[in-house]
Amino acid sequence: MTDLFIKRPVATTLVMAALIFFGVVSYFSLPISEMPSIDFPTIQVTASLPGADPQTMASAVATPLERQFTSISGLQSMSSSNSLGTTTITLQFDLSRNIDGAGTDVLTYINAAQGSLPNNMPSPPTFQKVNPADMPIIYIRVSSDTMPLYRVTNYAKVYIAQRISMINGVAQVAVYGDQTYSPRVQVNPDKLAALGIGVDEVANAFNNETVLQPTGSLYGIDKLFTIKAQGQLTSATAYNRQIIAYRNGSPVRLQDVGRAINSTINDKMAAFFDQQQGIVIAVKRAAGTNTIQLVDAIRAMMPGIEATLPPSVKLEFLYDRSTSIKAAIDDVEFTLLISIILVVIVVYLFLNNLPATIIAGLALPTALIGTLSLMVAFNFSIDNLSAMAIILAVGFVVDDAIVMIENVVRHTEMGKKIMQASLDGARQIGFTIVSMTLSLVAVFIPIMFMAGILGRVLNEMAVTITLCILVSGFVTLSLTPMLCSRFLSGKISESGRLFKWVERGYEKSLHFALRWRFFVMLLSMGLLVLTLWLFTVIPTGFIPATDSGIFYAFGMAEQSASFETMKERVLKVGRVFMSDPDVFKFIGVVGVGGPNTSMNNAAMFPLLTPMDKRKRSAQEIIDSLRPKVAKVPDLFVFMYNPPSIQIGGKQTKALYQFTLLSPDPDELYPVARKMAGTMRKLPEIADVNTDMQNDGPQVFIDIDRDKAQALGISTASIETALMTAYAARQVTNLYGSTDTYKVIVEVQPEYQRRPDLLNKLYVKSSNVDGNGNPIMVPLNGLVKMHEGVGPLVVNHTGQLTSVTISFNTAGKYSLGEAVTAIQGLAKKELPSNISYIFEGQATAFNESLASVPFLLFLAIVVIYLILGILYESFIHPITILSGLPSAALGGLVTLMVFGRQLDLYGFIGIIMLIGIVKKNSIMVIDFAIEAEREGKTPFDAVFEGCIVRFRPIMMTTVAAIAGIMPIALGIGAGGDARQPLGLVVAGGLIISQVVTLYLTPVFYTYMDQLQSWLAGGRHGKEEA
Repeated sequence: MTDLFIKRPVATTLVMAALIFFGVVSYFSLPISEMPSIDFPTIQVTASLPGADPQTMASAVATPLERQFTSISGLQSMSSSNSLGTTTITLQFDLSRNIDGAGTDVLTYINAAQGSLPNNMPSPPTFQKVNPADMPIIYIRVSSDTMPLYRVTNYAKVYIAQRISMINGVAQVAVYGDQTYSPRVQVNPDKLAALGIGVDEVANAFNNETVLQPTGSLYGIDKLFTIKAQGQLTSATAYNRQIIAYRNGSPVRLQDVGRAINSTINDKMAAFFDQQQGIVIAVKRAAGTNTIQLVDAIRAMMPGIEATLPPSVKLEFLYDRSTSIKAAIDDVEFTLLISIILVVIVVYLFLNNLPATIIAGLALPTALIGTLSLMVAFNFSIDNLSAMAIILAVGFVVDDAIVMIENVVRHTEMGKKIMQASLDGARQIGFTIVSMTLSLVAVFIPIMFMAGILGRVLNEMAVTITLCILVSGFVTLSLTPMLCSRFLSGKISESGRLFKWVERGYEKSLHFALRWRFFVMLLSMGLLVLTLWLFTVIPTGFIPATDSGIFYAFGMAEQSASFETMKERVLKVGRVFMSDPDVFKFIGVVGVGGPNTSMNNAAMFPLLTPMDKRKRSAQEIIDSLRPKVAKVPDLFVFMYNPPSIQIGGKQTKALYQFTLLSPDPDELYPVARKMAGTMRKLPEIADVNTDMQNDGPQVFIDIDRDKAQALGISTASIETALMTAYAARQVTNLYGSTDTYKVIVEVQPEYQRRPDLLNKLYVKSSNVDGNGNPIMVPLNGLVKMHEGVGPLVVNHTGQLTSVTISFNTAGKYSLGEAVTAIQGLAKKELPSNISYIFEGQATAFNESLASVPFLLFLAIVVIYLILGILYESFIHPITILSGLPSAALGGLVTLMVFGRQLDLYGFIGIIMLIGIVKKNSIMVIDFAIEAEREGKTPFDAVFEGCIVRFRPIMMTTVAAIAGIMPIALGIGAGGDARQPLGLVVAGGLIISQVVTLYLTPVFYTYMDQLQSWLAGGRHGKEEA
């Protein structure tokens, strides 16, 4: 194969030119994102019953739906949150489940549950596909100094959100602080009682008088007339004139007993930026979409959208995630350039030959650019992991080229002409290159087929680096020997004096190691034990957080906190955030219906100044803000920097979730309260909080049924009156030109302040007085009322009542240490009837941690199989793999020295080490086997192999260290997250280089003796 390319330079050049051309073209068509496209099949079902308490929502709405959803195939997890008037059910499916098929199933089972749901629900449950793995890529503020918020909302939803949602690649457009228009009919219960009008009469009056029916047409002989009846009341002013009843022959209009105002469907939710209430549009992208192109498309649409808006409506881009992604990708590309330069410098220093260095330098971009065209075929993107895979491949690519060039150079040093040296050197090393390439590919095969979330995260990186290795092997066997045959001169400079001195020192020390090989073997056993022990004690993490210019903050007040109180406190926290010079904007969302679960919760999103204008990372800013926000009275604030990939559908106030489950809430809640209190004492975790809120003030109403029946009042009449007065009852629809609006009836706000004001409500009896007027009975004459406490939120996981305790890791403690501490506490504290699970990031971490040992073992087994097939030997693959423990040891020790955790990137580094270290052993063993066939003893063969291959081994190792050094130093945006990978590879290479140079030849001699003994032969006298 190599002869063909050497003898046909024009064909070889054109093939490489085509590879580069298609790679360059592919670069501009590859999507750009922060992390690989991971689409978790997740569906969110939402149902509302305004005014219903959380327990009613859980039992009457959530339970019938959950019972149906459990029959859906591929359902992995189901959780629900039930708060005042709202139920949200999150369904997460297996990664292999088609999301469109799952959506069809969900709709089918929603329809099947309709018969079990309350009849008075204003609308059927709805569902939408969501991807919890993706954060919003853009936040847009919509505001007006003169226009009411309900009109601003209308423009935001109709003119902006709808048009953005039609852009290809947009998955979801959320409107925070939604103030959708709704006329509110507010009545005075005292005036109603005085006139003998029941509050439900008011509701019925508007239900019957505000209609939009088809009224037909007139078909004349010459003309067609369409009949248009004005059955709609189109403004709050018109509602005030509406007749609701007649008393003493005179009409009673709404303005006589109350008023109608222009209001919103949910007046207990608000979004703030800085200190102003307004509307915020958040855009999420679809999986596989180029984030930068999508943001550019949204920005390009904005001038057209602004042209359709009134001049008083202003649009402002608050946050643009593409900025941080651009910075991260630019830094990764810069890191790649630095790596290539450092590698080329290393090659020149070792070969001391400019043409040879240029040849190695040409092999690098050819292989890397050629890989891009294959990435398009696999529908990959340019992201942190795929770009990092290409950086890591720099060491592998140049390794192959170095081995080829060095072998050709060695043949010229034997006195051969350059053409013959190229032919002979390429033939001799060709099998070694194939062995190194295939065995290196084998390292990543287990990752490619790994199941679960971790497999999805790592798949793109593993396939990308595999493609790069295969292209590199092809370039090394084609372009590199051809260039050597044409451009290497016959005169090769001698290696530097320093290297010659090192080489002589290694030769002497190798004699010593082979003489005392038993002690070398004992040392290797000790290193293996030490490596296994380090795996058990090193702190372990999962997906590292990256600085994307935003962090999450969640506020929680006492369970009796009102909407107005929460607004004041959130604005105070906002002022604290804005006092930090690195925070330039603040978004806060308060109330039921936003990204919260109850009235006493708030979600906040501080936006940070661009990274090039600040010196602190997001985590450092969070740490500096903690003591400041702690001073805000009556509000606990929990903050964390979100990871690149969000896992799990639950939105909690901290990054990791620990969930307790029980069918009996009365048993669960006391245990959960105690468990949360005990967890707060653990030093390994911080920001411990719980979604259990069962101490909210409630008014319990017990109906005296006998008394009510005697007065001609049914239980339904009492509850209907309460619903109409206090549950924001939606009685009819107002059909506008661009949307449909709900009309709400309630008592005036001043009658909704205190429990004792419930006595102002009168219920209409079916009995009449002496004048024929209906009797009005005060509520306190029909019921007994007392105050108590009850849940603000009822949560289910599966179909069981659950309490989720969320937490962050504390200080320098790792997620592994935190999980271990919690598991130990759970065994001691939890009774047998309370079960527990980790969710979200924590459960994915547990699953990945359990699979890592098997994954490493599987990688080693696959490598052994491939090497055994290539070498037709059971023994030599063991020799090649003998240096792996030392590589892992070096990586783990380096992490511990620098105080870093073994996280996802560190684990990738361990996998990389298996490949790099194995390549060094292959070069030695391949030469030794060939030398034995020529009649040399195993000792002489392996000794000569070590000396001959010492230069390429040193070159490849130093080149790999140089290539990984920018990552190890944590250079650039997101460099801190990638640093563990660089530290693992650099440290592992340094330690393993020293160990394998002595351990591999010693292992070879023992394994060769074992093979001979198994074959029935015996070696003669040993020669040291």
